[in-house]
Amino acid sequence: MRRWLARQRALADYTLAALARRRGKNFALIAIFALVIFFLASAMFFAGALRHETGLVLAEAPELTVQRLTLGRQDLIDGAVIAEIGAIRGVTGAKGRLWGYFYDRIDGANYTVMVPDDPEMTPAPGQVLIGEGIPRARGFTWAGAPLFLSRTPGDLVKFEVIRTFGRESALMTADLVLMNEADFRSFFGIAPGLYTDVTARVRNPNEIAKIVEKASRAHPELRFVTRGDIARTYQKLFDWREGLLAALGGAALLAFAIFAAEKASGLSAEEAREIGVLKAVGWDTGDVIAMKLWEGGVVALAAFLIGTLAAYAHVFLFSGRLFAPVLKGWSVIYPDFPLSPQLDPLSLTTLALLTIVPYMAAVLVPIWRVASADPDAVMR
Repeated sequence: MRRWLARQRALADYTLAALARRRGKNFALIAIFALVIFFLASAMFFAGALRHETGLVLAEAPELTVQRLTLGRQDLIDGAVIAEIGAIRGVTGAKGRLWGYFYDRIDGANYTVMVPDDPEMTPAPGQVLIGEGIPRARGFTWAGAPLFLSRTPGDLVKFEVIRTFGRESALMTADLVLMNEADFRSFFGIAPGLYTDVTARVRNPNEIAKIVEKASRAHPELRFVTRGDIARTYQKLFDWREGLLAALGGAALLAFAIFAAEKASGLSAEEAREIGVLKAVGWDTGDVIAMKLWEGGVVALAAFLIGTLAAYAHVFLFSGRLFAPVLKGWSVIYPDFPLSPQLDPLSLTTLALLTIVPYMAAVLVPIWRVASADPDAVMR
């Protein structure tokens, strides 16, 4: 064992010296390799962090949402449904919600306007709570300034801003405007007794399917959306956006594939001559292959560490500035919020296998062919 360790240390010393002799080429090689890994790891980290944040938000979402459809589109639902849904066995409570979207012609953004469920979060008449993205979109900081919303040209409704949500909740509140119920109904012209949808809390999650079955028989015109349905929709959305980034990274992957193919096509004359000299002074084929595997391993590991650490810093320290517009998906108001670091060992292992292993294989093929040849023929 001691002899084997001494042999490996000698091979490592020689490998480092060989890398130093061709430092320019190796630095360029590591930079290209690290760039490819950086792109893929950034998309992986960002999508994973968004999935985690979405999971935390959905954990507090109601188990069941009831919507009324008219001509295939969501329509206002009668408040009488609330009592009927709440009376189903297994449902611990049901309530109507008021929410909608408002297009602001001033900054070209869509706001999400809601009446909060929590009475402590409900503002007084004429007052609103807003997300931090709204003042950013309008180009100034709120300090007690009123919020003017225009429903039609020449029509301005004034609200007093009493609070602006911070960055920590920006994923859900960046474009949010909270009103009380009376202001909401007046602003959107919604009659009393009508709601956007109805939410229900279920005591036992295993009974959700049975509750939906019962409610569907009583109200076939309604649509029932479970929390699991919403979670799967978000999962598919993030998978699609992550796949879009992977497709955009095709150019980088293609460049890497071309490089790997060039590497596998053969060694340079200098490298082949070096191998011939080593064989002539007594190195066997196994020693030469081990030395070159050390060399390829150092390059691949250095590129992987640099690319992964750069991707980690890009996503979790700089909020993924390069990919945020693609993965977050907002058109005008992009939420500015810190992402919680989420490292998936399986994803990192998969990334390493998809990048390091092909490179090592591309290194091994030409080395084995040259190392097994006659030293005199190789040097000539």
